Amino acid sequence: MRTRKLLSVYLILLFAVLMVMSGIWYFIKEGTNKRDYPEIVEEGILRIVTGYNQTGYYITRDTIEGFQYELCQAISDISGLEVQISLGTRLSENFRLLSEGKYDVIAQNIPITSDRKEDFLFTDPIVLNKQVLVQRSKGNDSVPLIRSQLDLAKKRVYIPEGSPALVRIHNLEDEIGDSIYVVEEKIYSEEQLIIRVTKGEIDYAVCDQQVAETYHCLYPDLDIDTDISFTQLQAWAVRNDALVLRDSLNSWIRRIKKNGVYNNIYKRYYKRR
Repeated sequence: MRTRKLLSVYLILLFAVLMVMSGIWYFIKEGTNKRDYPEIVEEGILRIVTGYNQTGYYITRDTIEGFQYELCQAISDISGLEVQISLGTRLSENFRLLSEGKYDVIAQNIPITSDRKEDFLFTDPIVLNKQVLVQRSKGNDSVPLIRSQLDLAKKRVYIPEGSPALVRIHNLEDEIGDSIYVVEEKIYSEEQLIIRVTKGEIDYAVCDQQVAETYHCLYPDLDIDTDISFTQLQAWAVRNDALVLRDSLNSWIRRIKKNGVYNNIYKRYYKRR
């Protein structure tokens, strides 16, 4: 009887020790993942996520190019940190993984909105941008060419899931007093939606003007001259507890703007049209 009692006590103690150890491991893991600038410097690696496209990161022949990629390399040169770039699919997913600590920075042109500022920190603006309607040019088919935002009433427009354009389109519905049917695509990116428009698979998509201009060079039959939003400040994002990292990024961004590196990169990707 006594042996059974002792065995029960030992089992309870063992269980308690395992629970404590798992708790310690969890907090160590969380603390390691969600790091600020001092932890990044200690490892020497800055983990960045961007998109696979001409404004983010892409491979042409044997060369890696992309607006965000080149900015990251410029920051690596200034900071002395190794930049480890991952490719994300959707902005909403990138925000989730940033929150969990898988990445330190989202290097994309993200509109700075009041809602997002409650959950994340943003760097100084990287670009000025706006949302535009992507459609086929007049005369290509029977689909009407839209010039006024009022004509979007009862139209079906496509955006990637988690796109910042969703908030603007909902506001636009209130402004025009009618419904706009928004399809959030879980699979397709902005670039893929633009290609679907050119093929006639869909009629209207909404995306960043700078992305649209890049693809307009490749597909001249696209029309991208109808604005959906006003000009917006767009920046990179970090977790809201990474204050020192945000300030460091701002310092590096200001340096590459001052020394002309930023301007040279910007011209290569956004002045082609």
